[in-house]
Amino acid sequence: MNSVIEAVTQRIIERSKLTRQQYVEMMRNTMDSNPPKKRLSCGNLAHAYAGCGTGDKQTIRLMQSANLGIITAFNDMLSAHQPFETYPDLIKETARSVGSTAQVAGGVPAMCDGVTQGQAGMELSLFSREVVAMATAVGLTHNMFDGNVFLGVCDKIVPGMLIGALQFGHIPTVFVPAGPMHSGLPNKEKAKVRQQFAAGEVGEDKLLEAETKSYHSPGTCTFYGTANTNQMMVEMLGVQLPGASFVNPNGDLRDALTRAAIYRLIAITQSAGTYRPLYDVVTEKSIVNAIVGLLATGGSTNHTLHIVAVAKAAGIEVTWEDMDELSRATPLLARVYPNGQADVNDFQNAGGMSFLVKELRLGGLLNEDVVNIMGEDLSSYEIEPSLDDKGEAQWAEPFGESRNVEVLRPVSEPFDKEGGLRVLNGNLGKGVIKISAVAPEHRKVEAPCIVFESQDDLIAAFKRGELEKDFVAVVRFQGPSANGMPELHKMTPPLGLLQDKGFKVALVTDGRMSGASGKVPAAIHMSPEALCGGTLNKVKTGDVVLFDADAGVVELKVSEEELNAREAVDMPELTQNLGRNLFDGFRALAGISQKGATVFSFAQTNKTNQ
Repeated sequence: MNSVIEAVTQRIIERSKLTRQQYVEMMRNTMDSNPPKKRLSCGNLAHAYAGCGTGDKQTIRLMQSANLGIITAFNDMLSAHQPFETYPDLIKETARSVGSTAQVAGGVPAMCDGVTQGQAGMELSLFSREVVAMATAVGLTHNMFDGNVFLGVCDKIVPGMLIGALQFGHIPTVFVPAGPMHSGLPNKEKAKVRQQFAAGEVGEDKLLEAETKSYHSPGTCTFYGTANTNQMMVEMLGVQLPGASFVNPNGDLRDALTRAAIYRLIAITQSAGTYRPLYDVVTEKSIVNAIVGLLATGGSTNHTLHIVAVAKAAGIEVTWEDMDELSRATPLLARVYPNGQADVNDFQNAGGMSFLVKELRLGGLLNEDVVNIMGEDLSSYEIEPSLDDKGEAQWAEPFGESRNVEVLRPVSEPFDKEGGLRVLNGNLGKGVIKISAVAPEHRKVEAPCIVFESQDDLIAAFKRGELEKDFVAVVRFQGPSANGMPELHKMTPPLGLLQDKGFKVALVTDGRMSGASGKVPAAIHMSPEALCGGTLNKVKTGDVVLFDADAGVVELKVSEEELNAREAVDMPELTQNLGRNLFDGFRALAGISQKGATVFSFAQTNKTNQ
């Protein structure tokens, strides 16, 4: 095993020893003292299955088989979740075929970052993760379920479901995806039209036409953003079937994988005799495996927040420094937009997760002594699923060579010797950058900064022609405590256009850029944020900033004495609503970005329940 992967894993285990022990003990105590269904009164049970058919009622009453709880993020506005409409009936039918039952335990909100991008609603996006976690808990708290099924795909939904599921970590769990839409307009062409629009070369009609051709049908967006990174993450954690992540919606294999997921879940419930609770699957070692997968594929920077928060929900303490160190030891094996021109369908066709797991294992880059929904090793995750003669999912032969080395490469010939992430430090605070998306010649910028209080201010300055020069954009008051930490992608086209013109440009912000972080160097998630005493609060336009991604430095070239003498500026008044006032409490409780920007205090919860 790679010595760095091993050392970081052991460090996380040692750091997490107390909180992890508290978490596991709580899960075991919960199963012992409050097992599913067994402590419910006759009245409780009658309410719980009153809406079921006669056959399901009788099966649940006997308490000799599994009853599955379905948490669904279905809505038909969000393309990635629209296919879930038919899943509950398929799941129930599959459960009945083996003498078990299933019920929809609850729904969770599923907002689309693509729809709210650049809009006021984006200020609710990050904390929708917390709402999803709480809604998950509400659905499962009826304590009727021997196994939990999660139907979710996109940005904050899967992390929120995981956080909620881990509060019921004594219950076996499976995640079931919907898959990506088929390829539409290539991402490179879409990005080109966006830049043309930013430059005033095309109008809204051409832009809308391009966007509609790109996002055109049910399924996940095809670039390798947060939604598709989520699918990689849950597969690497071992709570999703091997090779299930990127199979397109509404096909025979997609349905067969959904049925197979239910068979596997029932097989690992306590009533089946092979009890494999979620807390046995999500461990320090499987978390490290998920981080390695993130780095090897150049996945979403949102997961520097989400993996930290998910791990914390399982009593595990992960830091950005852990991720940085793992990144330096993990080769980049995939080139998928925005880290390349391919989309996730190309990734899947090249070998997908099966090839990735095989290569990471060959390179000694994974913890192999983990359990998952398939068994007690990772070998099954090297095998692609296919249909057998009866139309059921099967896993036959381990994966061979990459079918397209321009998209997916072996560990012996990586695209880069390092993964896609770097932590940045300096007197401006601590942030992260996805260096895999930034060409080496653009990774260092030293220039005067221009301070903006919003992305709209930057775009307005661009339209006035004020940004035709080398500069570092500082966009502040965009952190979790300030306005909920929205993604700031409206700035990507104009900054990209300026870079293409030959100007040296970079971005420093306490906000997010996330899964679609592209070719412009961006120090994001800067912490402490401007509202909470971060140095960003004292930056002035004209100050020189050194941005060196390779060296891991983001430094304001102003003396400590001068900074101490400067007065902190006030955050501009927010004038938009769209529901944001309901999230005042979340912003007040928000932790710093390095801690996952979560409002939950898992360690305190664990101590309280001891």
